[in-house]
Amino acid sequence: MLTVINAVNSIADFFHDDCFSIEQWNKYIDTVLPLHKNMLINDMQKIIRTGEFTFENDFLPVLNEVLIDKESYAKAVLSFRKVTDNLEEKILKTMGKSIEATVILYMGLCNGAGWVVNLDSCQYVLLGIEKIIELKWYDSNDMYGLIYHELGHIYQMQYGSLKRNYKNSDAFLWQLFTEGIAMLFEQKLIGSNDYFHQDKNGWGNWCAAHLNMIMNDFNSDLINMTSGNQRYFGDWVNYQGYHDTGYYLGAKFVQWLNTKYRFDEMLNFDIKTVQSEWTSYLCRNNRN
Repeated sequence: MLTVINAVNSIADFFHDDCFSIEQWNKYIDTVLPLHKNMLINDMQKIIRTGEFTFENDFLPVLNEVLIDKESYAKAVLSFRKVTDNLEEKILKTMGKSIEATVILYMGLCNGAGWVVNLDSCQYVLLGIEKIIELKWYDSNDMYGLIYHELGHIYQMQYGSLKRNYKNSDAFLWQLFTEGIAMLFEQKLIGSNDYFHQDKNGWGNWCAAHLNMIMNDFNSDLINMTSGNQRYFGDWVNYQGYHDTGYYLGAKFVQWLNTKYRFDEMLNFDIKTVQSEWTSYLCRNNRN
């Protein structure tokens, strides 16, 4: 069963004069995740302990903005409602199976705009409204990416195998594959294989025009790829001036696989199968 919870409607009951306080937040979060607030606090403190950030300068302004920026708050809530309306029925109709997960829109401590965690042996998608507003990810397109994409990972986890302890090049090829699975899950729910929530400022057109270059460079980089030098996954890295190109490549790779295999069949692939299919995909595209 998929459970959707809007846990930001009660924020005004705890914070007054548009001013955040950690004491009031503790009271608020006890109504949302009472057994797990230390997870959120410890995550924040881990960042502060690096010495690069302080609560007063880096966390507090972001948290106060939730209370001050009423317009962005309203946009985020509206998009959340739009994207989650009848979501369980949409997944069941599209995929033929449901997902066991809880999606919560809440006010965290800058723990992340979208965060998938396992709590009490259950999967949660935690959506931090403070980070959503900070990053301006409050329109429905961004919300689709935050929710549908993470549910795609959970779907693979529940009906196949997601977490594998692969190393070096195998780990990044596996990441390409699993991100592609989540992207295709998004696209199936949206109803278009051309949909990419990352598509802004010409991103999609550029990726389409340079797909073979992205593919061959990714393949060449694999042998020496590390988390420090990879340039395909994340908005903090770039490939030829564009971020998240690995998501485009992964989606196209998995779309091609889906012409040969059922979606649920792919969920049980191991790295040897992915390697073999990746080699076939490379050969096919380099012949064209």
